[in-house]
Amino acid sequence: MNRSLPVLLLALLPALAQASLGGKADSVGSDQTQLRSSAFKAQPALGYTIQTLALPIGTTVREYLNSAGTVFAVSWTGRMPPDLHQLLGVYYPQFYSAARAIPGRHPVAVNSAGLVLNAEGHGRLFHGRAWIPDLLPAGVSGADIQ
Repeated sequence: MNRSLPVLLLALLPALAQASLGGKADSVGSDQTQLRSSAFKAQPALGYTIQTLALPIGTTVREYLNSAGTVFAVSWTGRMPPDLHQLLGVYYPQFYSAARAIPGRHPVAVNSAGLVLNAEGHGRLFHGRAWIPDLLPAGVSGADIQ
């Protein structure tokens, strides 16, 4: 199997609606529909809310909303990667550029002023997380994004 095939498959996924990362709370409902989530749970945390989606592909997605209702971070873990176009929205091109720059199957990392992203996967375990540093609530760091 071609080692760059997973990256190519991610690139071909269509952008399906409003962006999640950086979007408002109503984009979470769009994600639930577009990602065909079978379960939805909201969990309040100190200064933010975590919305959890269980996808039929065996993946869990968490979207972190600050008190203004903006999605400041997303994370995923499971047997298959979720539609990253949907989750990353306007930030997807940065992920895609980083993924293309690394031949084969290797972790993808973006560390810029506007986006921090780490993603990796192999076999049946994929996980990643991304956040917008300027939107992190006070007292929250990247380590809190699970």
